[in-house]
Amino acid sequence: MTTIFLLLSIQAVMGAFDNLWHHELQARLPQRASARRELALHAAREAIYGIVFIGLGWFEWRGGFAVVLAGLLATEVAITLADFLEEDRTRALPPFERLLHTLLTISYGAFVALIAPVLWGWSQQPGALVVAPHSAWSWVSWLFTLYGIGVLAWSVRNALAVRRLGRVQPAPAVTPQPSHRIEPAVLVTGATGFVGSALVASLRRHGRRVIALSRDLRQARAGFGPGVWVVDSLDAIPSETRIDAVVHLAGARVLGLPWTAARRRELLASRVGVTAGLLGLMRRLQQAPRVMVSASAVGFYGASPEGAFAPLDEAGPARPGEFQSDLCAAVEHEARRAEALGVRVVRMRFGVVLGRGDGAYPMLALAARLGLGAVLGSGRQAAPWIHLDDAVGLIRFAMERDDVDGAVNAVAPEVLSQAKFAAAMAASFGRRVRLWMPAAPIRALAGEMSTLLLDGQNAVPRAALAAGYRFRFAALGGALAALRHGDQGFDRLGPNGVGPVTPAAPARPSNPPR
Repeated sequence: MTTIFLLLSIQAVMGAFDNLWHHELQARLPQRASARRELALHAAREAIYGIVFIGLGWFEWRGGFAVVLAGLLATEVAITLADFLEEDRTRALPPFERLLHTLLTISYGAFVALIAPVLWGWSQQPGALVVAPHSAWSWVSWLFTLYGIGVLAWSVRNALAVRRLGRVQPAPAVTPQPSHRIEPAVLVTGATGFVGSALVASLRRHGRRVIALSRDLRQARAGFGPGVWVVDSLDAIPSETRIDAVVHLAGARVLGLPWTAARRRELLASRVGVTAGLLGLMRRLQQAPRVMVSASAVGFYGASPEGAFAPLDEAGPARPGEFQSDLCAAVEHEARRAEALGVRVVRMRFGVVLGRGDGAYPMLALAARLGLGAVLGSGRQAAPWIHLDDAVGLIRFAMERDDVDGAVNAVAPEVLSQAKFAAAMAASFGRRVRLWMPAAPIRALAGEMSTLLLDGQNAVPRAALAAGYRFRFAALGGALAALRHGDQGFDRLGPNGVGPVTPAAPARPSNPPR
């Protein structure tokens, strides 16, 4: 049994890595409605593994119980085959994930080959679940109990995601029209991302034609359905296509892997490269788009020195030499080239976008719920944020309003310090913030990327308020309460992104004490 336990341990480690890295961080399956069937298969398979881990760690399955265990192992094979087919239908797996799946299959095959004669021997004995004397009190049994509890918890988590995704209502399909009646489309890059998918859903609910640019055609088509035209290359869009607006949201996540030289090049290319492609498309279209909304970030203003709480409006300068500022400035500079083509360009500088399902909120909420919310560094750094409803609303507002151009800070009027932000997050779950993470180890581990956590920008939405945009969530307390109760609110947005809203709080600097 030692070899069997070793193979199962390898299977557990590889499976946990596959779930965390590929399914959670890369593909973000629990946030994708198109992944509902795949998640259901994962939940069933993980439940089987939980039973196998705990069952083999503590018992010998004799008689008819051996047949039951063999049936579970055979069911796992059938689920895995169905999972392979579902993955191939809905998304393009990266090479490393395919390699890991191959290794998992080989490891499981070796395990089945070794456990088969053991099950045969057990099946010849009287039926009973017998505590194995060689492992009942050993560390192996407890280790496999931990494996089992972990994988069963993951099974429940995926099952809950399946249930939640089952309540997501797809956007209504738009009836195809004759070519001479087709309305101009909205081209969205980064359409399968957190903000992009919410924007596409909002546009579709109001009957807008959408063209989505995605690197993974299968994932995007499975997620959006037949009502959205999905392309994986801008070259696939004919020159006669009528595009009214371009919303450029594509780009690799800034907070994640360390900002090595290679990572910085990737972050820059994922944004500027697509922008250059969009400019090429605009030049060859028979009629250029009316407007382009390009995503940037409040990182444009750089890392404000500690204690600097003067409000930063859209006239604030960049900070050359700081990577987050240089990245935003490069993206905005490239986007402004579209102005030479007669395109109105809006450079949307986002704060942290809070919404259920993805982005920063789920992890922050989990930490707060568990009492693990923490003050980072001094806690006095500003923490600009915006609710997902208002992120989508501002984009649509900028698309429709011809008097909105240039830089727009996409942040809520109320900006708190990080310490007060963490306290509000904890309070929304009836908790208090009791932890403190000093700045020195964070800076040592994350390098310059630590500025995203330890240095803030007290950005204020002066341009949005001056143009008449009304924030649905102007204060953090209301936003967190809505998120806590699952109120996402998109259906209340009007055709131009503005609907019944809460009064906007005045834009003001914030310098609260810890």
